[in-house]
Amino acid sequence: MKLRLIIFISAIVCLMPVFAKEGARAKLGQPDMEAIARESTDENSRYFYPRLLKAFMANDTLMTPEEFQYFYYGTMFQEDYDPYRAAPNKALFDELQPIYAKEKRTRADRAKMLAYATQVLDDNPVDLRQLTNKIYVYEQNGKHDLARIWQYKLNHLLLVIAASGTGIAPESAFVVVYPQHEYDFINLSGIKANSQRFEPPHFDYIQLDKSTKTSAEGFYFNIGELLRQYFLKHPSELEDSTGG
Repeated sequence: MKLRLIIFISAIVCLMPVFAKEGARAKLGQPDMEAIARESTDENSRYFYPRLLKAFMANDTLMTPEEFQYFYYGTMFQEDYDPYRAAPNKALFDELQPIYAKEKRTRADRAKMLAYATQVLDDNPVDLRQLTNKIYVYEQNGKHDLARIWQYKLNHLLLVIAASGTGIAPESAFVVVYPQHEYDFINLSGIKANSQRFEPPHFDYIQLDKSTKTSAEGFYFNIGELLRQYFLKHPSELEDSTGG
């Protein structure tokens, strides 16, 4: 997908430590999970999650960087949140695999891609991969205004992640709400991830391919809150994992 989006994201992610430290981090910084949990579930708050969700799904670019941060991380404090949830409509997903692999796609192919992206985003509005597919279809179908709007939303979600740390050490790890976002965050830049390992107590380390044109060998991701929310809803699995 040769999009302006990919070029823009590539510039961001190749300079992630710089952006996170000098730009986005100065404005947003690491997420305050206690504040986000409180505000995203308070119906009187400007950051009330259903209010932000409605704003995010609208075809406009009115959300502020702070609203994007509260929206992205507020996902974890919603009743239906499950970081390991399966995507809907597996049959359509399987049907799309050869379409995703094509270099050129027909309008019918793109219609199926958009239909699936819409289904997934209705279920999980911060699915970075399907946001990318939605933008691609709009671009290819000549709906450039819509592509620009959703590119704006995707870019700001990526900047929220970039602002959460530098990724170069556990104490400055990027913070994500879904494990898949670790790979999506890296791969959307054109950087190739090579392998992944878990480092206790709550970090994933993504090692980059040696061909990657960056000084970093890999990036750390903090999944502490992600795991905490998961085990709150699945306590039996926590008992199993600790031998309880």
